[in-house]
Amino acid sequence: MAIPEPAHRPFGEQLREWRRRRRLSQEDLAGLADISPRHLSFLETGRSTPSRTMLLRLSDRLDVPLRERNRMFTAAGYAPVYGERALDDTGLDAARRTIELVLRGHEPFPALAVDRHWRMHAANRALAPFLRGVAPELLEPPINVLRLSLHPEGVAPRVANLGQWRAHLLHRLQQQVESTGDSTLEDLLRELRGYPGPELEEALEPNAVAIPMRLRSEFGELSFLSTTTVFGTPVEVTLSELAIESFFPADPRTAKVMRTLSLVGRMLRFRLPPLK
Repeated sequence: MAIPEPAHRPFGEQLREWRRRRRLSQEDLAGLADISPRHLSFLETGRSTPSRTMLLRLSDRLDVPLRERNRMFTAAGYAPVYGERALDDTGLDAARRTIELVLRGHEPFPALAVDRHWRMHAANRALAPFLRGVAPELLEPPINVLRLSLHPEGVAPRVANLGQWRAHLLHRLQQQVESTGDSTLEDLLRELRGYPGPELEEALEPNAVAIPMRLRSEFGELSFLSTTTVFGTPVEVTLSELAIESFFPADPRTAKVMRTLSLVGRMLRFRLPPLK
């Protein structure tokens, strides 16, 4: 269940909601924050107001996302602590260049940058083989990567192990919903679960350490493993919500095909707009 929009909710309500979301008792959180359970109870009921230092400590112990931390600060009567800028802001030029460097450096294998709602902001040229045959409307910005992957007119018909890959993505999104309480993600999860597809399969096979995506292509079946990279210590909301999804060949044949495609320039047919 998603957390209701917290813009006008008292600080104590937000604190209690995040504590429960992290499955902590008042005693648990009080111990982590080095305060008494009585004081924590007073904070949750509104009988006490936290200092800025205490609010930072509590939100850190609860691993509250930066965007929601700002809302907690506002509700407690303080100015937001973490800045938020659009990706095309000149102040984020260095971060933008870094992301573009990482995406290009991962070629000839696919990589893309996504935000907290799985909207794609940039991708390298190696993503092209994933997108052949996809309905044009799914490639209209903002492109949602999970919708693109599981939509019946998207990549899904070409995924050889769709039941397994779909289970993996839905499980991952479910975990994100539970962790963040984001209502937009909850709506997306509901939408994706409604798409037609095979029965969900167990995501992990015996002795497996990762889930491959096996993609049917004109070059035969290609198999990829994916990893997620996030910024280690962001102090800005936008950067804290960005991630880079990188795909690696799961077998030598896939690696050879992708390198060959890169050499002959066939991946240049598809290009995404620059990061913004």
